[in-house]
Amino acid sequence: MSLDQIADMLTRIRNAQCKGKLDVAMPASNFKLALSTLLCENGYVEQVSIFSEGNKKYIRLRLKYTDSVPAIKAIKRVSKQGQRIYVGCGEIPWVKNGFGIAVISTSKGVLTDKQARKFGVGGEVICELW
Repeated sequence: MSLDQIADMLTRIRNAQCKGKLDVAMPASNFKLALSTLLCENGYVEQVSIFSEGNKKYIRLRLKYTDSVPAIKAIKRVSKQGQRIYVGCGEIPWVKNGFGIAVISTSKGVLTDKQARKFGVGGEVICELW
């Protein structure tokens, strides 16, 4: 079991897309659910659902493909356990000149880079994807 649960989640998504899988499941947490919902709202994942096996909860993501090409071209962890990356509202990175998104954990919740600029908040840069 990986100590970095977010890196584990991103790796599961990356590996499932490389294999052409339709669904990927992972242990649930509130942060992973917020991140998954954000990916769904921005069109990178088709559907997010929660299911239980015994007393453990899991998140299932239905991955999105267009003509068997994954919607997520690349997904990269930015802030790691050994080095956290924090930015102010004026330092929020642009991903692929606005064609990708940066996921930022802020005081207002988990937001995309565009939403964080709109609300004028900074935070920890979790990952970038395009």
